[in-house]
Amino acid sequence: MRYAEVPDVKCRERIETYLRQGGVEFDVREHPLAFTAQEVAGSEHVKGRAFAKVVMVVADGEMRMIVLPASEKLSFERLTRAIRAKNVRLASEDEFAGRFADCDPGAMPPFGHLYGLSVVMDDTLATNERIVFRLGSHTTTMTMRYDDFQRIEKPRLADLGVAPIAV
Repeated sequence: MRYAEVPDVKCRERIETYLRQGGVEFDVREHPLAFTAQEVAGSEHVKGRAFAKVVMVVADGEMRMIVLPASEKLSFERLTRAIRAKNVRLASEDEFAGRFADCDPGAMPPFGHLYGLSVVMDDTLATNERIVFRLGSHTTTMTMRYDDFQRIEKPRLADLGVAPIAV
């Protein structure tokens, strides 16, 4: 897969404009190219529980954005229970890529409502004063107060994550 050189400009501009209109303070940082949420958290010197990663799922035929700490894996059992769905599966990139045309593949920010998606967020992230997340690219992150994120995004909170088992 080839990543565009500057695909995050529109995404970044969209998010920054939206936050400024909402009176939200934020910081944007550049980091070396990284693909996994744990790699990004490490390069930013952020604990995995404060780095918000996006996982896309299809629940009963509806695309949903799930936001988890980088340090956790999604529990499909917990998610299914939390949203009272019958069938939940990971979405393929082909299913959601067009919705995030202004982002690098896999680098979506956790602002689902700006992309017509409902957001379910792991409640662990709500314990952080600040959260960090990708800003549409594999080299850019944004940091903001969790309370501001909650106020503007209004995600549904649930216990969704499990710590991966080390082998």
